[in-house]
Amino acid sequence: MAAERIVLVAASGLARETLVAIRAAGEYDVAGILDDDQSLHGSVIDGARVLAGIDGAGWLDNVRPLVCVGLGRGREKVVSRLDRQGIPQSQYATIVDPSVRVPDNCSVGYGSILLAGVVLTTCVNLGRHVVAMPQTTFTHDDVVDDYATFAAGVSLGGGVEIARGAYLGMNSSVRQKVRVGEGSTLGMGSVLLQDLPPGEIWAGVPARSLPGPHRLFDELTLAHSKEAS
Repeated sequence: MAAERIVLVAASGLARETLVAIRAAGEYDVAGILDDDQSLHGSVIDGARVLAGIDGAGWLDNVRPLVCVGLGRGREKVVSRLDRQGIPQSQYATIVDPSVRVPDNCSVGYGSILLAGVVLTTCVNLGRHVVAMPQTTFTHDDVVDDYATFAAGVSLGGGVEIARGAYLGMNSSVRQKVRVGEGSTLGMGSVLLQDLPPGEIWAGVPARSLPGPHRLFDELTLAHSKEAS
């Protein structure tokens, strides 16, 4: 039986890493890459040809797409574009490196990517279009919503909840039963001991809130006002 065909969407570093996992698993033939950068069209990246822009995906009736944008909000925008072209969620490929074992009581959603050395212990549920880079560790009862991103070496304690579109930086750790809010960011090397609210950026050991652009602007404005008075 012939292998199914897969097309990667976005000519990114993540796409190159994912190509390694795809070829190691041997379940798909790589049809090529879609990317909006016209200067890349016709070029070959790690053995895969860049075919066309993303809006040219309507011909993908018998091909499984996989969105390889590094950040969750970017993946979500691309998936929305493909939705408008009639690509159903069930058509997306899910890539799990052969080094990764997914226990029967764990689940991985459509469009997700698990690279080499990712660990799922038991009762782990990963949503759609989740990206887990090498050596990410999920432990018992972790729940991850759609479009979350885990850089290399992230470790989650048991019962952790990661909301939609959150980003966890390289080698960061999250204590058991802690929640990371929607669209929030945990900086690399951080240790999170308490819930991280939606839309915030935290970093450090232990992790604390960092000023966002608006908050930082307000603080600088206040400081200059005091100096001028």
